[in-house]
Amino acid sequence: MSELLAPALPALPTRARMRRTAPAVVSAVAMIIMIAVCASLQPDVLTVAGLSLVLSATVPLVIAAQAQMTLMSVGDIDLGIGNFVGLVTVVSATTLVSSPATGALILLALVAAYAVLGALIHLRRVPSLIATLGASFVWLGLGLFALPTPGGTTPEWLASFGMWQPAGFPAPLLPILAVAAVVYLLTARSTLGVRMRGLGSNPVALERAGLRPLASRVMAYAAAGALGVLSGLVLASQTGGGDVSSASSYSLMTVAAVILGGGSFQGGSAVPWGVAVGGVTLGLVSVVLSLLDVPTNMQSAVQGVIVLAVLAGRVVVGKVLR
Repeated sequence: MSELLAPALPALPTRARMRRTAPAVVSAVAMIIMIAVCASLQPDVLTVAGLSLVLSATVPLVIAAQAQMTLMSVGDIDLGIGNFVGLVTVVSATTLVSSPATGALILLALVAAYAVLGALIHLRRVPSLIATLGASFVWLGLGLFALPTPGGTTPEWLASFGMWQPAGFPAPLLPILAVAAVVYLLTARSTLGVRMRGLGSNPVALERAGLRPLASRVMAYAAAGALGVLSGLVLASQTGGGDVSSASSYSLMTVAAVILGGGSFQGGSAVPWGVAVGGVTLGLVSVVLSLLDVPTNMQSAVQGVIVLAVLAGRVVVGKVLR
């Protein structure tokens, strides 16, 4: 069991490593195809301003998907991340403006609440699907209580971040790459990350190694809560206000992003860069459909077909590499 205590997993055989990264490669190919389609319909997409516009909406989704991946690495699924991100936008547009110190404390309390949720799931042996679904109604209720209708304004520093555009570089790529790198260091290059993946793949062996599964799950939920707060702050910086329902679709889209990026429902795996690619791919689907003038009432169906096609490609590639 010494591998669980090591900061990184041992090198995988070449073919095993290819099987592990193949899903993310398939998603990357799909992402490149979507960008090419966008460029063929609107050549300005390939400019710095065009890429910034196209990618901006994917940033909060990618960060939320990293939060989902953190929990899926321990074998759990979060059905409340969407309403949680929405609640953070509400806090950002209300309390964080009127009383920054109080707003910051509330955001820290939300991260702590996620950690407590993880502890309850572990100690009471409640399925994560049920617990996080129940928590989603709590986040929704708190958001509606604080801000019944969409509105409010974000702090000046947050609005400035949303409008920031460096010369010669698409601004949305910076938070996407930075968060993916941090999550990679956490989940793949640290002892904590190995413990979380060990909990997802073999909790019995984790206990025999003298490590506490409870602590691993609590830390995973705390990390997911912190990423959820960051996602909400970024979303609020883009919308300029708060809306508890603004990220309601994230709960399922983040799961899809993790699977597209090479994650697993069974836990034990974490591919941050693949999840980033999967999140961007999902975000680009709506852009492509809009440029193709697909009717709004048909976009969800077409989006689902595209996601299924990418997943089918993942299955085919996986079978070829066996």
